[in-house]
Amino acid sequence: MEMKGMMGGLYKISEWIMRLSVTNILWVICSLPFMFLVFTHFMAVATGTVSEEQAADFMKQGFILAGIVAPFTLFPATSAMFGVARKWVMGEVDAPLLKTFFRNYKDSYLQSMIAGIIYVVLFAVMIVDFQVYGGELKDLQFVSYLFIALLILLGVSLFNFFSMVVHYHMKTFQLIKNALFITIGRPFRSISTAVMCGVVIYISLSSPKLMFLIPFFTGSVVAAIAFWNFYGIYMKLQMQAEKAAAAEAEEARKEADEIGLPLDDAQEQRSRK
Repeated sequence: MEMKGMMGGLYKISEWIMRLSVTNILWVICSLPFMFLVFTHFMAVATGTVSEEQAADFMKQGFILAGIVAPFTLFPATSAMFGVARKWVMGEVDAPLLKTFFRNYKDSYLQSMIAGIIYVVLFAVMIVDFQVYGGELKDLQFVSYLFIALLILLGVSLFNFFSMVVHYHMKTFQLIKNALFITIGRPFRSISTAVMCGVVIYISLSSPKLMFLIPFFTGSVVAAIAFWNFYGIYMKLQMQAEKAAAAEAEEARKEADEIGLPLDDAQEQRSRK
């Protein structure tokens, strides 16, 4: 029996807290080597364990190590989390969390790993270029702002890749290419994804008191927002395709009426052209 009123609202809120937290915890556990490297290096710098002179090099070393393990841990876990978020956005809110998460983890592991290697290399190249133009080449420092924009663009395309890998059956390079095309071709959705996900991440990192959100909510909330935005693009493309198919069918009907052929014969003739 469904509860109504205030109790019903509280029950639904508690259900969503449970869904988001369980999914996020699974994501953290499955990407634990990456999380461990980032957390330990960050805490070492934050607590003063590492001297100020060594802090920059120490953090750089941590990010390099994290980048190496990310394709094998973080990327498959994130794809699995997006698989759960896909169920929520498409209305299957009661889908079993563990089963859905690990099925997507298994099904998308190879593609996520390959894409992870490609994305890590792209991010590394852009970060190095940003540092070169922003620090060493003072006369071309304005170019560094271009790389900031490209990094944001690449980040949004990564969200679109995770959404596509759990929604389509395509080859890995085709998924990456389409993720980039969608990100560039739908700028308002891309900006919306970047802003909303950026706000969630910023809030989670803005204060030590709010950092508890990272292991319990941040990842799953970001995944739900990113897939919701992607699904809006997908539905719009579906409507455009249906309108185009309806227009083609209407054209075939008119052509059949003009030449006095049954509709099926007219369609067959059009398919041979």
